[in-house]
Amino acid sequence: MAKPNIDFSKLTTTLTQTPKELLDQSELKFGKYFTDHMLCIKYTEDNGWEAPEIMPYGPLAIDPAAFVLNYSVEAFEGTKAYRAADGTINLFRPEKNLQRLASSSQRILLPEFDQEQFLECIKELVRVDQRFVPKDYGYSMYIRPNFIGTEPNLNLQYSREALLYVYLSPVGPYFPRTVKLYANATEARAWPGGVGSFKLGGNYAPALRPAMDVVNKGYDQILWLLGDDHYVTEVGTMNFFIFWTNTDGEKELVTAPLDGIILPGVTRDSLLALARQWGDFKVSERKITMPEVVTAVEEGRLLEAFGAGTACIVCSVSEVFYNGSNIAIPVDPTDPNAVYGPLTKRLRAELLDIQYAKTPSPWNVPI
Repeated sequence: MAKPNIDFSKLTTTLTQTPKELLDQSELKFGKYFTDHMLCIKYTEDNGWEAPEIMPYGPLAIDPAAFVLNYSVEAFEGTKAYRAADGTINLFRPEKNLQRLASSSQRILLPEFDQEQFLECIKELVRVDQRFVPKDYGYSMYIRPNFIGTEPNLNLQYSREALLYVYLSPVGPYFPRTVKLYANATEARAWPGGVGSFKLGGNYAPALRPAMDVVNKGYDQILWLLGDDHYVTEVGTMNFFIFWTNTDGEKELVTAPLDGIILPGVTRDSLLALARQWGDFKVSERKITMPEVVTAVEEGRLLEAFGAGTACIVCSVSEVFYNGSNIAIPVDPTDPNAVYGPLTKRLRAELLDIQYAKTPSPWNVPI
């Protein structure tokens, strides 16, 4: 007999008795403020998925010997809800995030789940806490699904108990300025045969120390380089793009390929789709190296560089420290105070217009 899967029709809701006050939008910092409720769904191998519950936001009760606390058996996601000018609220391509969560969780032997039913539960959580979804352009509600192994068992096998839970955080702009990068070729965020293409908690903790080291040096993020040829992979926790005139004289937007090292970002996929739809320049997913980037800067062929991810959408790069020197990266030659380069600005504007439902798109999922 098949074990029960997630079933939205069995969702129960317990509302908080102590609702939080709304912060002024100017006070919203990324990941610092959370809404009134969270969604929790428990799993056991013997009984399958239990009924989903929306409950007041608060601490979780987890056994000290749980897999997640001992062996980092945890996958997570990040997506957003946006409020349109008419007050309606949409999620942006949430099915892509749930597909990635399923892929990540299978890599660490967490159980399969019904993605469509889980999405319905998430939409209900956003409806319950919709008063927290900011109203202004550039602000949104960050949605963080977490999937953890909760069985208390120190045998390194797989967790026969799990918890899928979601909480919400209203957020403002992540990087409202250009960013400076520090190229790191001595440490690796991901490598061939590893798990860089999965969104696992264990991928992020080892990057904290090197990330803080570069912040202390006056930079914003690491530009991760891999191998003897200094293959340009990602920037911090974002996908990395360059826009240049390539050696064949073509205008080209380039980002690293999904080769098992690179996280398949939803924003990355969306930007590539938009750029290909325009047809104004070549769009490539291929390997590039830092020496190639340096040569392009020296020859005046590098036009822009930017990072892309759910948190920031896009952020222009103005400087990269590499091989002992700072390399200036063009942003907008016509405006020395520009926060975004011309292409970065265009991509950001078109994507935000979709996310805020100014431009109709099947990527938007109404709650």
